[in-house]
Amino acid sequence: MKQVNQQAIADALELSRATVSRCFTNHPGINPETRARVFELASRMGYNHISMRTSRTGNKRTRPIFGVLICSDEEEYHRKDYESPGRLLLKGVSEYCQLAKVGVSVHFVDPDIESIEHPTYKDLFNTVGRHWSGLLLLYPFPKPVIDELLIRMPCVSLVEQRNSGELDCVDVNHYQGIALLINKLHNMGHRRIGFYTKAYPTEASWSLRRFGAYTEKMTQLDLPILERDLINAQPRKMVSLADSFDLAAERIRDGVTAYVCAADHQAYDLIRELNKRGIRTPEDVSITGFDGIPAPKGAPELSTIQIPYRNIGYAAAKRLNDLLKKRFGPSQHILMGCQFSDGNTLTKPRTQAI
Repeated sequence: MKQVNQQAIADALELSRATVSRCFTNHPGINPETRARVFELASRMGYNHISMRTSRTGNKRTRPIFGVLICSDEEEYHRKDYESPGRLLLKGVSEYCQLAKVGVSVHFVDPDIESIEHPTYKDLFNTVGRHWSGLLLLYPFPKPVIDELLIRMPCVSLVEQRNSGELDCVDVNHYQGIALLINKLHNMGHRRIGFYTKAYPTEASWSLRRFGAYTEKMTQLDLPILERDLINAQPRKMVSLADSFDLAAERIRDGVTAYVCAADHQAYDLIRELNKRGIRTPEDVSITGFDGIPAPKGAPELSTIQIPYRNIGYAAAKRLNDLLKKRFGPSQHILMGCQFSDGNTLTKPRTQAI
């Protein structure tokens, strides 16, 4: 097996060995996006770097290091057809940490693990985790893991974690984004608007927030919320991915004229699968997303919400650095604004059937 070292990372990314080394030492001349790519690949390859600084007196001390835990299936995270939101968040984290001279250590954890007593977490805390000053959490984690991590060290989540009130969080304003989408659809004449999401290994709190925003905005506009038009929005009525596409096609033939999807990757998958079933976007149904990731090859430009990922990553890293100075103050919940991005997946409805 090829040795995992900085040269292997450099070769894989077509960078110089010196560039990779400078990424781990916060060299000011390195682009934050390059650093984020290096950190992510280092995690995938199992490379861990702990930087030591030596003072003029000869005493060694460690610089602050932020652990970044990504609670995601690696295969899903590294899908080649979509740019992962996690990668975009890491760019902002990298930018702040470079300016603040803070180290970064990125690691994936299995969403199915529900305790930090699991060997995966024990191994992390017994090795590289011994040097962490605090944690940045990407993607939803099981609540028991969040509760246990908060006891160990300062933590900031880059997505709203359900039922974790003491956790500092930086996230997008879900209500603002969904309201922009539904207002757009409503102004175009859509009245029967469904909601689509998919099942995830860990409860997707961001999806629940967006569904809650959908319910609130639909109610405000006095639009009907039909249970049969909600796909995977209710835990007791979850269906498989293939069944969700069939169900969406059935509801569209029954009169749904638009679907609000909880995420862009869901929307692109839905558009592709509906097309296989003879339903065109936007001619037969309008589809919106929520994320603002680049469109995969061959897909239409999605009408969606552009999330300021880089700003979220930057603000979360800054908040964690502030917590190192005053850990036990009141927790903060910071919501970033977002913008509607018009694409090619919306048109006026041809019919209205309730």
